[in-house]
Amino acid sequence: MSTVVAVVVFVVAYVFIATEKIPKMVAALAGAGVVLAFGVVGSEDAFFSHETGVDWDVVFLLLGMMIIVGVLRKTGVFEFTAIWAAKRAKGSPLRVLVLLVLITATASAFLDNVTTVLLMAPVTLLVCDRLDVKPAPFLIAEVFASNIGGAGTLIGDPPNIIIGSRAGLSFNDFLVNMGPIVLLEVIVFALVLPRLFRDSFTADPARVADIMKLNEREAIRDPRLLLTSGVVLAAVFTAFVGHSLVHIEPSVVALLGAGVLVLVSRAKPKDYLAAVEWETLLFFAGLFIMIGALVKTGVIGDLAKLAADATGGNALLAVMLILGVSTLLSGVIDNIPYVATMSPLVLALTQDIPDPTHSEALWWSLALGADFGGNMTAIGASANVVVLGIAARAGSPISFWEFTKKGVIVTLITVLVAAPYLWLRYFVFSAG
Repeated sequence: MSTVVAVVVFVVAYVFIATEKIPKMVAALAGAGVVLAFGVVGSEDAFFSHETGVDWDVVFLLLGMMIIVGVLRKTGVFEFTAIWAAKRAKGSPLRVLVLLVLITATASAFLDNVTTVLLMAPVTLLVCDRLDVKPAPFLIAEVFASNIGGAGTLIGDPPNIIIGSRAGLSFNDFLVNMGPIVLLEVIVFALVLPRLFRDSFTADPARVADIMKLNEREAIRDPRLLLTSGVVLAAVFTAFVGHSLVHIEPSVVALLGAGVLVLVSRAKPKDYLAAVEWETLLFFAGLFIMIGALVKTGVIGDLAKLAADATGGNALLAVMLILGVSTLLSGVIDNIPYVATMSPLVLALTQDIPDPTHSEALWWSLALGADFGGNMTAIGASANVVVLGIAARAGSPISFWEFTKKGVIVTLITVLVAAPYLWLRYFVFSAG
């Protein structure tokens, strides 16, 4: 009975989220309320369990970074960056988009992708406002870039951290194995941008001429606060990158950074709290509880086990199947609980494959499928949800299907590039 309730509630809530008949926050919280009311999960499962509950690390990481962004907005640094990017691109929307995509992908390799999009979204909105172009294509492209770029390192995407811990893989292991394919994927993605968003690159020549006359340095309103914010941000980013050394969770680092910045800047609550996407945070809470119900009832585990059992001991088949299944499931549910559930099964599967190169390829297929699959739908990855929330508050809402139509194409392209990479690197050139 519990399994049926968990599945039905998730499907119904997903339909409401996808069709946008009601606000996605309401759909997620209502779904969470139903599984709690029916006893599928209890308060212990929903609020205190690492496996089935709200991922408070994600929620408080978002909260801390949103507050930091709120203080940063007072300095004028986003206006500075927007003007700088537009001038370097000579006012061409396409060149601006490519530049922002490359910056986003690079940053996401060293920061988590949620932090990256939180910092890039305000810049993007300002650039689009200056050029008088619709921001939706730019924001969507940056989310795709963040999820692709984040796959390149151990710390770039939360599923990678889970995989690294379970498989005993280091930062350098990820860099050597995931770095090359991610670099190739970013290049391919940049090349398809003109066709993917082909109707989004017309700018008013008068607006372009006005931008080229601007002096970006004049946009800085509070140099002292900018300097202070820069020091705090540098400390926050250093702690993010040095997570394996300092052993402080990114969520704690973000909250500490936010607290220090608020204290030093003496910012008023109305200034920095206005930047917090409360609806997004509540949506995440509801979504985590519904997915936790699927985890607790064994639905996700059963699906993953079926995929693992279907390989019959064939390493190449196992790699490709894990890649495909991970892509599909991570596009429908958040990739963090999926990887947490799938990783023990992949570990068991690696023990049945004697060739260490072949067995390690299973982990890379899981990482690539989960990270790239997150681009498939508007709720496939945390960064997607965050950007949709920012876009809605900025008055440029992005619908579930507007995002997903492009996401399916990008996911298909990235997986079609990843599959031959896995085959060639770990099965063809590794032979002998």
